[in-house]
Amino acid sequence: MNIVLMILFFITAALYASVGFGGGSTYNALLVMAGTDVLILPMVALACNITVVSGNVARYWRAGLLDFRRYVPLVILSIPMAFLGGSLPVSQKLFIGLLAAALLFAGARLLWTSFQKPAGDAGGESRIGPVSAALIGGAVGFYSGIVGIGGGIFLAPILHFARWGSGKAIAVACSFFILVNSASGLSGQGSKLADIGQLEAAYAYWPLLPTVLIGGLIGNYLGTFKFSESWIKRMTAILILVVALRLTLKWFTL
Repeated sequence: MNIVLMILFFITAALYASVGFGGGSTYNALLVMAGTDVLILPMVALACNITVVSGNVARYWRAGLLDFRRYVPLVILSIPMAFLGGSLPVSQKLFIGLLAAALLFAGARLLWTSFQKPAGDAGGESRIGPVSAALIGGAVGFYSGIVGIGGGIFLAPILHFARWGSGKAIAVACSFFILVNSASGLSGQGSKLADIGQLEAAYAYWPLLPTVLIGGLIGNYLGTFKFSESWIKRMTAILILVVALRLTLKWFTL
């Protein structure tokens, strides 16, 4: 296993965990730049995503912050659609293009929010009804399944815009959304690899799992107790945008 790749995964996990995400989009991009076969890299990234975000969800569960009944409309379609997206074969050019777009969006949004004042509890009623929530979740899940991410980077701004809840409530919901969609997308990716006899090729990347586990735990601690949220968001955004630009340049050469 490439030691430089492991260090980059560790840093990514620490930064993403500190702001409540898993890091799937950046794991994918790092694997692309490392020359990993595009067929297996979404499965590796999703496994790392699950490892990191599970810690966040467990912490929220112990604190009694999870509201499973409210999450049902968001995940009722996203789970099967993430599986479907993960099971679909896509070309290298399409995959890298979709991934670069996701990273550019995530980096720009995170950089923007790092300069905003923390919002209090959302006022008024949510603009998203159960049907709309299901359709939004399904669309995000499908895209996420294809690219090999959890989808929280897309869901979070939608929920904020719709006044779905407080900033903390949205962070908790997105962590749960990322976890279940990463698991579903992983199942879809696994079934696709099994059909073409490439499943075992992903197992060679198992050292990345303990790497991101440790990084995620450290990032969670630092984000909670040591560093300001704005500073961490800016550092994470810079990392995402640098990787996104490199990936975009690679996409143009394909």
